[in-house]
Amino acid sequence: MDVRVGDILEMKKQHPCGCKQFVVLRIGMDFKIRCQQCSHEVMLPRSKCEKNIKKIIRADEL
Repeated sequence: MDVRVGDILEMKKQHPCGCKQFVVLRIGMDFKIRCQQCSHEVMLPRSKCEKNIKKIIRADEL
């Protein structure tokens, strides 16, 4: 899956604050993502994160 730093990921499941969109801060074996609404940062294993991605919004499309 082609995920880049700065992309916005729309996930299948929402964060406890109610937001489904996260900004990618770091990629590698783990993804570091930040919630768009409450700015909480989460690190997830790559496989779990890729499985839960519903849509990728590119940074250059905004």
